[in-house]
Amino acid sequence: MKGRTDTPQDRGCLVGMIFFILGLGTLLPWNFFMTASLYFQGRINNTEFHNGTAVQKEYYFNNWMTFLSQLPLLIFTLLNSFLYQRISEAIRIAGSLVFILLFFILTAVLVKVDMDPDVFFSVTMATIWFINSFGAILQGSLFGLVGLLPQKYSAVFMSGQGLAGTFAALAMLVSTASDVDSKSAALGYFITPCLGTLITLFSYLLLPRLLFAQYYLNRSSKYEEGTTDKLLSVAERTTVETEKVNGHINGSVTDVAAETRRQVEAEVETSPSRTKQADNSQDKASVFEVFKKVWVMAFCVTFVFTVTLSVFPAITVDVKTSFPGKWERYFISVCCFLVFNINDWFGRSITSVIQWPPKESRLFPVLVVLRVVFIPLLMLCNVQKRSHLPIFFTHDAVFTVIMALFSVSSGYFVCLSMSYAPQMVEPRDAETAGALMTFFLALGLSIGGALSFPLRKLV
Repeated sequence: MKGRTDTPQDRGCLVGMIFFILGLGTLLPWNFFMTASLYFQGRINNTEFHNGTAVQKEYYFNNWMTFLSQLPLLIFTLLNSFLYQRISEAIRIAGSLVFILLFFILTAVLVKVDMDPDVFFSVTMATIWFINSFGAILQGSLFGLVGLLPQKYSAVFMSGQGLAGTFAALAMLVSTASDVDSKSAALGYFITPCLGTLITLFSYLLLPRLLFAQYYLNRSSKYEEGTTDKLLSVAERTTVETEKVNGHINGSVTDVAAETRRQVEAEVETSPSRTKQADNSQDKASVFEVFKKVWVMAFCVTFVFTVTLSVFPAITVDVKTSFPGKWERYFISVCCFLVFNINDWFGRSITSVIQWPPKESRLFPVLVVLRVVFIPLLMLCNVQKRSHLPIFFTHDAVFTVIMALFSVSSGYFVCLSMSYAPQMVEPRDAETAGALMTFFLALGLSIGGALSFPLRKLV
């Protein structure tokens, strides 16, 4: 029997590139809808007359968009924990991408359809709900998939997620800067995520064809095949030895049994990692036991996203530039969305070089909690339609600096929390830890989305 070959290599970092694209594809829906908030608000501006006075109807679009994006993420992340046992990974991932593509096509088509503002608002909110429901199933399934590969691929996947917002912000800048009419620009903008989702789908379908991915994604089945091969090999050698004994007068069955036992022991010694893996697979810790080990990281990822989503984009998108004119068209796209997403991606990416504070440090959760200072800082910027708080920071540069620190700390602490959690449990429980962290990530997003309503009214 031939010896087992070495672990396949990720030639040309193709698997890494695919997981980067998959990470990008998971957050494209949320980021494209969020970045296009000015387009949606323009379409639902509805003036009503009460007692002869014109009153603009308030839809609270950004708040509802944030809430209806993150609530299904929480619900379907929970649902995915049951679906993964009953529905295959391929159907969950590929099927979610197909439905997301169809809803994006619907959104692109509606750009050219004139609709009543109330109807358009309702259809848009329903679209956001369904896209993010499938997005939650997609993200949860992909987190489980990438958890089967070496840890660096999780960082690559999350880096792709961080770049999704930058991609959407750049697409909005291009459409805003184009000379075509607003409807054509919006149509081109929403066609972009359709193409991005198609590329993501094809990338996923390519993944199982790569040897490196096959090795890790099918490792359990390979282990079973290898074990069967070893047992068959030992059985064949036992038969040969028995035949030799039958041909010699001085042979004995005891000698054959002893020799066989030595061969089995040798086989076990040559593959201790596989034996350990088999034993570990039978002794997985319960979800509660895993939670007791990772609860600090679960709290951190929840708190980070609670702070982030409570003000971004519901409040930050309403900040007005202090330099009206042509710059006003680009201010939110650049200083709000582009600055946030570039720095969020940067914060996630530098965790591959810097990992401070360490996971055991009490300073880590303290720094996470201190991020709450960004909520009043951003609320005191030049936010439009305010009635309670004063404007303390009027200059664009101050708002941009606050946004940069706000976003880089968000990306940094989220990525560290998600990376630290699997390291705090046994390797056999890493997948359970990843699933728990995904749930608390979604919980933080949902709480932040809900908090954006009272905070916006407080401004």
